[in-house]
Amino acid sequence: MDDVIVIGAGAAGLFCAMTAARRGRRVSVLEAGPKPGAKILISGGGRCNFTNLGTTAANFFSDNPHFAKSALAGFTPRDFLALVEGAGIAWHEKTLGQLFCDGSARQIVDLLVGASTEAGARIETGCAIGEITRTEEGFVLHTDRGTRRAARLVVATGGPSIPKLGASDFAWRLARKFGLRVVPAHPALVPLTITDAAIGAAFGAGSAAELAGVSFETIAGCGRARFREAALITHRGLSGPAILQVSTPWRPGAAITLDLLPGQDAQAMLREAKRRRPRASLGGVLGEHLPQRLAASLATLLPQATGRGMADLPDRALDGLAAHLGACPVQPSGSEGFARAEVSAGGVATSALSSKTMEARDIPGLFVIGEAVDVTGWLGGYNFQWAWSSGYCAGNNV
Repeated sequence: MDDVIVIGAGAAGLFCAMTAARRGRRVSVLEAGPKPGAKILISGGGRCNFTNLGTTAANFFSDNPHFAKSALAGFTPRDFLALVEGAGIAWHEKTLGQLFCDGSARQIVDLLVGASTEAGARIETGCAIGEITRTEEGFVLHTDRGTRRAARLVVATGGPSIPKLGASDFAWRLARKFGLRVVPAHPALVPLTITDAAIGAAFGAGSAAELAGVSFETIAGCGRARFREAALITHRGLSGPAILQVSTPWRPGAAITLDLLPGQDAQAMLREAKRRRPRASLGGVLGEHLPQRLAASLATLLPQATGRGMADLPDRALDGLAAHLGACPVQPSGSEGFARAEVSAGGVATSALSSKTMEARDIPGLFVIGEAVDVTGWLGGYNFQWAWSSGYCAGNNV
């Protein structure tokens, strides 16, 4: 009988196993897939954006925005960076505090697997788990390799994002079986789909295909969330970091807004252009601040601008266009779904867990960590830091 069984050999599961094993616990990690760390290997373009130096609880979406504070304080980005440097892994910082391996994401997987096994944890891949029951002694797991028992059980199987890697809603089904509330899930950090009609209303184009490949800086907003990064128009809608960010708080039926001239006063810019360059075309003026194809398309939102200079355009029309540029409303028709989502939002309700230990309040010995919990980070290394922090928290309490 193990002290601890961890289900899932991803970022959170491996880190929990390493932490618990270093405390002398007998730990087994059971992974249904053929290898550990499958999502880690494809993350960050294969270089693994393993943390973000600016991580705080404010960088996460959750029904309880304070839940993550304790775990994040207990194991910080600097703590994980110390492990990376201790293993001799070269790294670099990109924008906004994002840290990546200079080499390969494989280095992070090797670090976690090596540290876990060195501490005594046993990792078994290709182990399918069936029925799980709870007894007075702990938990009984029926697998295709026989029956396993442990005093404590850690669920670290994530959510259903990227199902081609074997991802599923296993954690949430198990949580419901034990009576834990699960916040309804949706794809997060995912491209949004937009109809041609909505593209036309937003950008003046006849279809998304006309502007496919155009990238621009924007402030994307949804509800109270605001993200200033790049956006990309695709054949199916919108992608790019800014769009992936707002996809997490976005819900079907809601609109998002795009400030197409971030940091600028669009009204003042257009009026000044009218005064100083009366013969310039609207498309030409917009093209000084936006990609040419996008500028030309946006100019068609003012039909009276065709073949005319700025001096011929009424101030009221320019002011209306300025308001549109500053808060361009876009109505997504949906998203690319879990298949393209980097993470799954929602999960086991934080109200069902202790923020100090990650243990289920009403099921002693049952712990839930990582993406399986209703804590979803922004794009940029935050979800990995949550995996390390929540895994460390549970690993110190199992």
